[in-house]
Amino acid sequence: MGKVFVIDLSICNGCHTCQFACKDEHCGNDWTPIAKPQPEIGQFWLKLEERVRGTVPKVKVAYRPHLCMHCDDAPCIESCPIPGALYKRDDGLVVIDPVKCTGCRNCPDACPYNVIYFNEDLNIAQKCTGCAHLIDSGWKEPRCVDACPTLCMKFMEEEEAKELIKDAEVWMPEIKDQTKPRVYYLNMPKKFIAGTLYDPAEEEVMIGATATLKSAAGGDPLTTETDSYGDFWFEDLPDGVYSLELQADGKVTTFTDLNTAEADINLGDIPLT
Repeated sequence: MGKVFVIDLSICNGCHTCQFACKDEHCGNDWTPIAKPQPEIGQFWLKLEERVRGTVPKVKVAYRPHLCMHCDDAPCIESCPIPGALYKRDDGLVVIDPVKCTGCRNCPDACPYNVIYFNEDLNIAQKCTGCAHLIDSGWKEPRCVDACPTLCMKFMEEEEAKELIKDAEVWMPEIKDQTKPRVYYLNMPKKFIAGTLYDPAEEEVMIGATATLKSAAGGDPLTTETDSYGDFWFEDLPDGVYSLELQADGKVTTFTDLNTAEADINLGDIPLT
């Protein structure tokens, strides 16, 4: 069945060690026939993506290592006109042969994940190899996985990972049936709706007010109370449209058409009127 990457985003702290390790392994090193040297600048075969969610002061930061998805049905392989220049190994890793590659540039355009780069100096396409040269020499995992200090990255036999990945997600799930990626993410961040409720007459935050969130898709409403700072948070929300009701002391403030498909939502300071 081959290998898979399993990445737990809940324990990724954005240290960039995976990205540094990838650079250290591939810059200045020739691993032909797996890969020629990665350029020192301009390419990140593994890049730690950072996304700031919400707005001040309701802010969260999400991190996600982004690398070749080593797809089972890789569009890059289909796009390559040279037999054997782009291939999938028995262990599931997709490799660009740096000797056979002719620099036609088909594969960077074909990759929906934007993880194939073009080396102008060498006139070849390049990307993450899963450190196949290390795996072939007896390493159990690629450099990025080996270097991760929080152990958020794993490189495992697919059969061994079956229980882990049954609840995992993939990047760009809308095309997963076409590409069949072999990089799985656990605890992918979901959206939030948050705000701070205050009494404009007293100029004080409202503590213990009831906040009720309803989805336009139906289902049971979600309810919470404002904390000692007047804050309320609804987290791990699926993308969709919501309505919100804030209630205290016989007063009600409502919001409609809150669309989490667009972004996390900070409603800011809300007067209860």
